[in-house]
Amino acid sequence: MVKKRSRKMWLIGGTIFVLAGLGVTGFVVMSRPKNEIDSSRLAAVERGNITKSVVATGRIEPIAKVEIKSKANGIIKDLKAQIGDLVQPGQVLAELDKENLEARVRETKAALMGAESNLKAAHAQFEKNKVEAEGPDVPFTKRNFERSEKLLKEGVLPQQSYDDTRSAWEQAVNRQNIARAQLSVSEAKVAQAKAEVAQAQAAVDRSVDELSYATIRSPIRGVVLSRDIEIGSPVSSILNMGSAATLVMMLGDISQVYVRGKVDEADIGVVKFGQPSRIKVETFKDKTFEGTVTQISPLGVDKDNVVTFEVKVSINNPGGELRANMTANAEIVLEEHKDVLLVPESAVVYDAQRNASVEFPAPAQPKGKEKKTIKVGISNGTRTEVLEGLSEGQKVILQ
Repeated sequence: MVKKRSRKMWLIGGTIFVLAGLGVTGFVVMSRPKNEIDSSRLAAVERGNITKSVVATGRIEPIAKVEIKSKANGIIKDLKAQIGDLVQPGQVLAELDKENLEARVRETKAALMGAESNLKAAHAQFEKNKVEAEGPDVPFTKRNFERSEKLLKEGVLPQQSYDDTRSAWEQAVNRQNIARAQLSVSEAKVAQAKAEVAQAQAAVDRSVDELSYATIRSPIRGVVLSRDIEIGSPVSSILNMGSAATLVMMLGDISQVYVRGKVDEADIGVVKFGQPSRIKVETFKDKTFEGTVTQISPLGVDKDNVVTFEVKVSINNPGGELRANMTANAEIVLEEHKDVLLVPESAVVYDAQRNASVEFPAPAQPKGKEKKTIKVGISNGTRTEVLEGLSEGQKVILQ
């Protein structure tokens, strides 16, 4: 019985203590002046820097990006560059198997030698016909014939000798006529032989070029962004397949990169060429990169009833810290003021004429606050610049 009575007394005492605490708290609350402003709704006027900006979100891309494709069909025999390697113009990136291409070069060179031999033979025949067409024997045989004819009339030359000189002259004339007829034919053969030599030379040049195509070189100074094949892989020629040809590598010059971001149509009107930008990437949270607006798309894109415009912000990246496809936020600086008075945006009230005002604590007033008109400058959506009406350290009420 004693234990039960003791427990009951403890419960009664605890209940009286709790009720007494609640009563004191209620008294304090009820006795607080009705016009006192909660401290959580107060903010101080501060001095600092403010920037009005527009943010474009996109990905880092190299200024120069090149798809490396082969001009020759073949099998990859050797790869001389890895992902991330820095390559120079003319540096060898890959080698194709050259056995068939080298055989083709030897074949075309042999055909060229044959064509050149035919040209020499045609030239020789043309020169022979040219000499015979001039008839060097005709004058000499003609003079012999005329002399023998005179001697025959005088009776001092036998008939046979006369016939021989006449036959020699006639044969010389016939040879001259035949050579003149063959001269145009041999000249045509020379022209044909020259064409065959030129055709054979073109085949040699083409085969040599195809052999050189088997060595794939870098056209730019850049970094290997991707390597899309391995040794032993077949590749198709871009000359035959066009854009469908096998992609060997992707190169990019990342010394200069850019962010291709999107800006809402409500903000695009204030974005201008040459405006400075601050770029932040997730990889380097504590570092800001400097950039410049270099391109603004004239055509908006409508997606889900939201129209955005593409903006290109170029960035110098000499250290190569920024890499392709990094997600980036480009803060395009529209206006920036330093060492100015600032208040939270939520403390500023605007009337129908867009006149700005703030409320500040005034315990003497019935509602404990007083309204004051101020002149404001730029705003970044969080804080607003105060040009006139407030002083540093003054308290304002958050609406």
